[in-house]
Amino acid sequence: MVQAELQQNLDNIRAAYLSAEDLKVAASIIYNAYHDDPIFLEIFQSEKEGYESRLRSAIREELSAFWEADQPIIGLFDEGRLLAVACLTGPDNAAGAGRYWHWRLKMLLTTGYYGTRQMLEKEEKIRAAMPAQKYHLLSFIAVHPDHQSHGLGHLLMRAIDSVLLEHRGSEGVGVFVTVPKYESFFSDGFYQKVAQVEITTKQGQVMFRPRP
Repeated sequence: MVQAELQQNLDNIRAAYLSAEDLKVAASIIYNAYHDDPIFLEIFQSEKEGYESRLRSAIREELSAFWEADQPIIGLFDEGRLLAVACLTGPDNAAGAGRYWHWRLKMLLTTGYYGTRQMLEKEEKIRAAMPAQKYHLLSFIAVHPDHQSHGLGHLLMRAIDSVLLEHRGSEGVGVFVTVPKYESFFSDGFYQKVAQVEITTKQGQVMFRPRP
């Protein structure tokens, strides 16, 4: 009965691209999901006062960069409520390693020189490890804390596959996994480990799912 109820709840979920009005809620969901991420704890110096503020600012600026570059930001909605979000950059993305000058300026002002430099270095290392030239990169994937373990992550993965199929030039989807327990989640979605990357003193796995 519980399984049937969960399935009924999932049947009510719809996937859609986010609007500008959804970005604030999306930022909150991502913040909660990545608050204890070991790479972000290191990059934004969690041992120093103001970590939460720096992380919030970085996520806000990242979402703004995605939005301004017209990159795919997918949400799962239940009657208008945003429950989960995934942010991708496309194979011809304008939000890549070069970044906008105003993104860098805003990051410098809100997160500081160290955090900005480490974010750019992180992106460059991940891209260098990818086994393809034209691909989508999954930068954030997050589910609202009140709606986890209900299958929403797998629904997001299906939505990501739909985005991939819309872009014939994309060779696949890459992701940087920093928490070991999530490696099995992506492995179940046919992502393969391709490289281990070190950011500051922490390590993570670059995983890639080739286009079917």
